[in-house]
Amino acid sequence: MQKDKDSTKSAKEIVMEFVDALERRDFKTVRSHVSDNISVIAPGPVELTKFSQAEPYVKYLENANLPPFEIKKEFEDNSDVGLLFEMNYREPPVTIFVCGWFQVNDDSKISSIRLVADIRSLLEHKK
Repeated sequence: MQKDKDSTKSAKEIVMEFVDALERRDFKTVRSHVSDNISVIAPGPVELTKFSQAEPYVKYLENANLPPFEIKKEFEDNSDVGLLFEMNYREPPVTIFVCGWFQVNDDSKISSIRLVADIRSLLEHKK
């Protein structure tokens, strides 16, 4: 019965539930929203952060200590969801603008996440 309920959710609803669970640090719910073979590419502190399986990705999120997403705009096109958001870090005190592209598969799970971040404020802070 849960499956039928989930299948009626839009891709945007699934992604927003994922983001909400991430902000609440509810990693059981985070895990329930991602595909076993999720593909993630995101900027990292030194190099690209890449994942191809859910377990290592969720473990990474558990230890990442991410600030809340301050969502500026949401887009949806069938199974694709775009989020434009800011992340306000305390240490160092910078705001990073991020563009995220999320793809939701036929099982109502997030199968792909691509993030691009504008790190100019971080680079300026290091001067």
